[in-house]
Amino acid sequence: MNLDVHGLQAFARIAELGTFQKAAKALFLSQSALSRRISKLEADLGVRLLDRTTRRVRLTAVGRDFLPQARRLIEELETSITGLRDMVKHGSGQVVLGCVPTAAMHILPPVIKDYSAKHPDNRIRILDVHANEVLQAVLRGEAEFGLTLSGADEPEIETEPLFDDPFVLACHKDHPLAKRRSVKWAELAAYRVITVGRMSGNRALLDFGLPGNLPQQRWTYEVQHSFSTGLGLVEAGIGVIAVPMLALAGRKNSSLVSRPLVEPKLTRTLAVIRRRGVTLSPAAQEFLTMVKKRWAGPRREGRVRG
Repeated sequence: MNLDVHGLQAFARIAELGTFQKAAKALFLSQSALSRRISKLEADLGVRLLDRTTRRVRLTAVGRDFLPQARRLIEELETSITGLRDMVKHGSGQVVLGCVPTAAMHILPPVIKDYSAKHPDNRIRILDVHANEVLQAVLRGEAEFGLTLSGADEPEIETEPLFDDPFVLACHKDHPLAKRRSVKWAELAAYRVITVGRMSGNRALLDFGLPGNLPQQRWTYEVQHSFSTGLGLVEAGIGVIAVPMLALAGRKNSSLVSRPLVEPKLTRTLAVIRRRGVTLSPAAQEFLTMVKKRWAGPRREGRVRG
């Protein structure tokens, strides 16, 4: 049953003021328009709520029983509308986003800090998963938007590049390659190479972006989920690893150094993805705006170099 809120308001105001004339004036309606609203409400409910004569209006027994419920329905609706307007005005609510691990570790913390200072009561849920899982979470509506690797070929997905992130070599500061200004991919053949598992979108970029005869495919150690594990092995002096420059952010006091990888130069693009034609919630939209304001644009070479 679809109750007309205008009919409920008309009924409650007539009950409060006692006459159609006063109620119509209070609602800025003609008496005939007010009468039509009451008639429609009674028809929808299938009961008579008011007994009307030329001189007075009285609530029927059903009308007296229904009046508190009508007032409660009106109050709940007005409260909901007020809450919705406040949510839009103040950006309150919950943010759910998908994010590849390196972005979750290095892009999100400063944004979350600023956002939470502005909206301390808002909740943020981060789905920190591989690139394909970020895509699927956005497609299923589990996340409002995602921060992931550019390249998804989905008609339902809208992609907006955020910044380019070049691959660099990470090695221990005492490693022979640390003395080099840059390193060719082919030169890795003489060393133990660490790589990430095939579930990682970064591994796909390396496999398809490099010629098959390069030693990146001839790895010695493989970690499944995160560059952080591989970087831990590098810090222990176990091997070297090709990582996006972003993965080295925040390691200023580390024993790691990074060197540009050349011939070829390989870059991934981090991007924002969202379902095409879907409007973000006010909370998610403001969070995304803050992400883009802080991170959008080309990255500067050497920004996180050791």
